Amino acid sequence: MLSIFMVGALLPVGVTLASPLVTPVGPMDLFKRISSGCSTSGSASCHNTTVQKDLCCFEAPGGLLLQTQFWDTDPSTGPSDSWTIHGLWPDNCDGTYEENCDPSRDYTDIASLLEDQGASDTLSYMQQYWVDINGKNEQFWEHEWSTHGTCYSTLEPSCLPSGSPKGAEAVAFFETVVKLFKTLPTYDWLKSGGITPSSSKTYSLSTLTSALESAAGVKPALSCDGSSLNSISWYFNLKGSLIDGNFVAIDAPEDGSCPSSGIKYPPKSGSGSGGGTTTVIRQLTYTIKGPGPTSGGLPSKAHITASTGGLLSAGTWSTQTLATYTLSGSTSGFTMSTSKGKCAVSGGTLTCGSSVSFASTFSAVSSGGNLLLAYGGSTAWTADATPSGTTQETVYTGSSHSEDITLSIVST
Repeated sequence: MLSIFMVGALLPVGVTLASPLVTPVGPMDLFKRISSGCSTSGSASCHNTTVQKDLCCFEAPGGLLLQTQFWDTDPSTGPSDSWTIHGLWPDNCDGTYEENCDPSRDYTDIASLLEDQGASDTLSYMQQYWVDINGKNEQFWEHEWSTHGTCYSTLEPSCLPSGSPKGAEAVAFFETVVKLFKTLPTYDWLKSGGITPSSSKTYSLSTLTSALESAAGVKPALSCDGSSLNSISWYFNLKGSLIDGNFVAIDAPEDGSCPSSGIKYPPKSGSGSGGGTTTVIRQLTYTIKGPGPTSGGLPSKAHITASTGGLLSAGTWSTQTLATYTLSGSTSGFTMSTSKGKCAVSGGTLTCGSSVSFASTFSAVSSGGNLLLAYGGSTAWTADATPSGTTQETVYTGSSHSEDITLSIVST
């Protein structure tokens, strides 16, 4: 069953969404918006049979969209009877993904940007429903825009109406995410199935997904911190532009991290900032309460080695004494840090340091008895030359530079 969500309203097209809980958003509820001028009658993203040349009106390559939501309980975020916004991620149609696509548009002071462009209502809603577990809302919004928002082809500045102010595409992004989130009342849908937060009850994965599928018409992916429910991903394809297109709801193409049974849905408790670090992993969000071993065969401390030398604490390649990296997560998704700070890929460049506010998510791939470092599902890394002596080479993702590198994770 396909349900189509129109940005600004919930609009079933040819079908009826199986939920009485979702109310169409009327014209008076719409925020001030720019118009893309795109039709929504063409192919949905990831469903085209011919090459699409106008990527201002057809989302590619990131045509598999995930609206992700948090259930933060201790410390809690947002209202006690609502999930909160994580973001809207443009995965590629094959399940891989790109991040940090245009550092030149890494806008700061998102709050002022929204206010200055007539989206103060959007900002007010975000301040209640799009909140960071450590109280750093501005950094959280900046991260979601720079990491994911800059990767939408339909939000390229060249796609905007003539005369649009700088940052208008980011304003459109936040408005769209808020509008889409309003059509996905996860808490209410679970409640309608008799599932409410409890300190003692547990549920099977099938019970939770069945309740949500019955309400929404599609199956989401549920993720857990251990056995506690804490994240959900709703999947879509898109017709037209992210600015004002139609969202076609689809079943999640992959499962989240929750076990098949014994799942807890704890009530929100605690308040304020601190108490943990929210670590974002594809289809998995969990809170690290303190140091300890990681799961899934991933070492908690490691050197990142190459055929010659390896990585230093800034993320550069060298033949000097290798840095010790701290890995947090599992082989399917983890973050890295060194004595310099968190590690991230920005603009295709690997960097570790105090300037990194949000760590990127990496993965580990077993190959020939080695555990290889991967980013975006690829183990391809590259540099301009092989280092020698005290020289250090910048490390890039992919194979766009002259020297290919295979990076191995070696426990220390």
